[in-house]
Amino acid sequence: MERVAFLIERTGQRIECLLNPDSVIVSRQAGVRARRSVGGAVTGRAATDDSVLATGGGVTQLCLELLFDTSKVAGPKPVHDVRELTVPLWSLAENSAGDEGQGTPPLVRFVWGKSWNVPGIVCAVAERFECFSAAGIAQRSWVSLRFLRVHVPLPLATVPDIPLDQLASEGLALDPDDARLVVHRVAGEADPKGEGYSCERVEQLAHRYYGNPAYWRMLATFNGIGDPARLDTGMVLKMPPLRSTP
Repeated sequence: MERVAFLIERTGQRIECLLNPDSVIVSRQAGVRARRSVGGAVTGRAATDDSVLATGGGVTQLCLELLFDTSKVAGPKPVHDVRELTVPLWSLAENSAGDEGQGTPPLVRFVWGKSWNVPGIVCAVAERFECFSAAGIAQRSWVSLRFLRVHVPLPLATVPDIPLDQLASEGLALDPDDARLVVHRVAGEADPKGEGYSCERVEQLAHRYYGNPAYWRMLATFNGIGDPARLDTGMVLKMPPLRSTP
């Protein structure tokens, strides 16, 4: 089972949820509003619908119900308070300093398996606690989360022009002739029309090979990928090794 995760765009930090949601509600509000004049709404007795004005844009949001339970946590260190698991989600709804010093919620990507990869912000969080201990500590909670899709200033399909020597300073041995280069062939599936499509993404490969999905830009630049959001089935990618020496 592939878990739901929120990937913070700026830092590459990955916030995972314990269990996949049973359902996801997706709603869309078109970019239109009622046409108005100085005297009020523009309408008439013979009109069957109000006159509207197309403003562009619109709002797309996802509503998620996520379950957290301390008994489901695997690892050497037990978790007694469920709030230790959910506080990272609450932090996604807090304002943080942006590029221009303005406080805004962090831009994140809602990732679920190979089908969901939506950029946006967490605009609302609510939590219902259950299974309290004698000390009043909750061990289970349901988190209701409202995720608003937003325009990404730097689209995933845009690869920044980063010199390879600058990428090398990030800790990768980026020598195209390095014998330690690992070759990866992009996996894919075929649709009913017989056309192949990729079921892998660059940030997934960066997380798999380097443990850091933020390396997707370096990986895309190194392989000359113009559109990281669209990998061709069977494409051969070179995975440069991490530097073994400083």
